[in-house]
Amino acid sequence: MEEKLIARLESAVARLESLSNGFGSRGLPAFDDDTSAAAASSSDPSILAFDDLVSQYLGRVSSAAEKIGGQVLEVTNVLQEAFNVQKELLIKAKQTQKPDPAGLPEFLKPLNEVMVKANALTEGRRSDFFNHLKSATDSLSALAWIAFTGKDCGMSMPIAHVEESWQMAEFYNNKVLVEYKSKDPNHVEWAKAIKELYLPGLRDYVKSHYPLGPVWSATGKPAAAPPKAPTPGAPAPPPPPPASLFSSESSQASSSRPKEGMAAVFQEISSGKPVTTGLRKVTDDMKTKNRADRSGVVSAGEKGRSNSPSFSKAGPPKLELQVGRKWVVENQIGKKQLVIDDCDSKQSVYVYGCKESVLQIQGKVNNITIDKCTKMGVVFTDVVAAFEIVNCNGVEVQCQGSAPTISVDNTTGCQLYLSKESLGTSITTAKSSEINVLVPGAEPDGDWGEHALPQQFVHTFKDGHFETTPVSHSGG
Repeated sequence: MEEKLIARLESAVARLESLSNGFGSRGLPAFDDDTSAAAASSSDPSILAFDDLVSQYLGRVSSAAEKIGGQVLEVTNVLQEAFNVQKELLIKAKQTQKPDPAGLPEFLKPLNEVMVKANALTEGRRSDFFNHLKSATDSLSALAWIAFTGKDCGMSMPIAHVEESWQMAEFYNNKVLVEYKSKDPNHVEWAKAIKELYLPGLRDYVKSHYPLGPVWSATGKPAAAPPKAPTPGAPAPPPPPPASLFSSESSQASSSRPKEGMAAVFQEISSGKPVTTGLRKVTDDMKTKNRADRSGVVSAGEKGRSNSPSFSKAGPPKLELQVGRKWVVENQIGKKQLVIDDCDSKQSVYVYGCKESVLQIQGKVNNITIDKCTKMGVVFTDVVAAFEIVNCNGVEVQCQGSAPTISVDNTTGCQLYLSKESLGTSITTAKSSEINVLVPGAEPDGDWGEHALPQQFVHTFKDGHFETTPVSHSGG
């Protein structure tokens, strides 16, 4: 703590010296306007408060990560880099006029690049620290509060955006807490510290200094314009980077690439050319009825031949609202950012045939059904009737609000995370195994308690009826 305090004092002295060196004998500034504005912005109370946020909360995350090392330290360093970039953008915003919607992604490009760098750490072969990586990576979306430009920009208010973004990361953060609560206190400390970095850390900072979004300069220099389209005949630009996390429009770069498969077919049909161009004429000897080798009689050898279709039996992926009453999520594979946010208490959600995906349901719905899913994660707020899990394998469900009933049927491997509001829920199980229910501790920072639901029962005939009790195992 003393070393950090000394470092902050030295930084403040360095800023004062740079200011004092910039004045001549008459007390007039000897440096240009940009240098003066940068120095003034860096000493702004909101920027100094951001330094306190990083020192107090992010320093605790870094200390725990250094004890763990490896990929956890690597992703924490990227987290540190993202907060440093956010500070630079806050300073730059105070010197820049508010950009238009087209110029905002260019302004936020440095932060987007760090987020893309973090996402790259979660790709490829799944590591032993995948939950750490996802928790840190998903949490970075909270820094996108700086993209808020007004009520019509399509984002939640900055404070609400920070809270909602953390909910996405908390799903994986809770898994770290459960996995290491009795193994390694350093991992538990890291998970608790990264949560406090956002709640209350970043949330309270935004609430105190930027509740309505970043502060732009009315007299500053204009924001950098987005890159212009290449002129005809100019060499093609390099391949574009991954799509911006802050852009509301999809990239247009793919339109210049040659289409493949069915896309090429539709492109040619819509090109205006005659659709029969390039087709060969079918002569009489090519017709099936005139060919001797195609008599129409099925031979015995052909009867035993498999006629399986070449397309997948699963069908195309879906995420849509049908007839205004039922959300259907089907055949999603490897999708970690599925979100249903425009829902109400009269609608239901049906999830079918998904694998290795995560779905967030933000809002109250009537009921939710998860059917024939594998390694599926679902985070929901409230249900009016029931949450049902049927014919699944390895699912994880987190309830952030209330649910009167949760039923698990014919399922192997199910983790249920309950909130304090949902502790009174009724859980029904049938033909299921490996069901664990995790409940929050008595204190806000307490460890989660894990309870395994019984899957073996003893049935005893007494007084004219059977009495059923769960099998209890006790060690000697």
